[in-house]
Amino acid sequence: MNAHVKFSLAMAIFGSIGLFSVKAGLPSLELVFVRCLCASVMLGAVLLLTNRKGREERPPKSEYGKVLLCGLFLVLNWLFFFRSFEVMPITVAVSIYHLAPLLILLLGSLLFKEKLTWAGIASIVICFVGALLVGKAYSHGHVSDFLQTGIGWAFAAAFFYALTSLAGKSITVLSPTKTTLIQTMLGAVLLAPLVDWHLFSGLSAENWLFILITGFIHTGVVFYFFFSSLRELPASTIAILVFIDPIVAILLDVAVLHYRPDILQLVGILLIFLAMGYRPKKYEQKKA
Repeated sequence: MNAHVKFSLAMAIFGSIGLFSVKAGLPSLELVFVRCLCASVMLGAVLLLTNRKGREERPPKSEYGKVLLCGLFLVLNWLFFFRSFEVMPITVAVSIYHLAPLLILLLGSLLFKEKLTWAGIASIVICFVGALLVGKAYSHGHVSDFLQTGIGWAFAAAFFYALTSLAGKSITVLSPTKTTLIQTMLGAVLLAPLVDWHLFSGLSAENWLFILITGFIHTGVVFYFFFSSLRELPASTIAILVFIDPIVAILLDVAVLHYRPDILQLVGILLIFLAMGYRPKKYEQKKA
């Protein structure tokens, strides 16, 4: 399987994660815990089978601290992302979540004093306007009413996705697969004491099917396809193929869950997609 096919499959599979999370029948915290657990098993098996450990350099101790900090941001990103699916349509959550590349650009200029170009500023403004339209800000009389729609969860997910990318750029020795394994193990350890185990007792066979697919396929398989193809593709190709993810998510929301965005929301989605065409190229971004 060539790199183009692997990356395209990774994006298409990840695009269906919203639908599967809705069908799983678990709250966000418990679903993220299962995802971390399944991904740890899957990625651990991949490392053992490919014997990657023996081919890696020994990283400095400081790198493990960076991996753990990045892992904390990643787990928070997942928690807020899945929470957004509980309180708003998938189309709205996914569209706002894809503000993350522009947040990376904005945070990079604030934290690292990097120059923000006029094209970058324009993209941020366009994305912000698109997010307001997708979130139907025009239908709420007060800001507090708008925030009560749960839109803050999607913004928080995008924010921590941006922090994950920024923190991850300083990880240079450990392989992406081993890095992600450490991070998913961290997530499983941190979330285990908070899990309400009683929620698992009332699940149907169909729920378990969606849960396990979310854990092993949407996390383990997607990460393996993503990381094994990422370094073989030029940035221009990646910038195009990542659009598969939100397109699949929105199509499934409309076709399966029968969500119907109004005309202004469609304009907002288009604006976000247009602004996504301007992407910061300095940071290696992790899809989650």
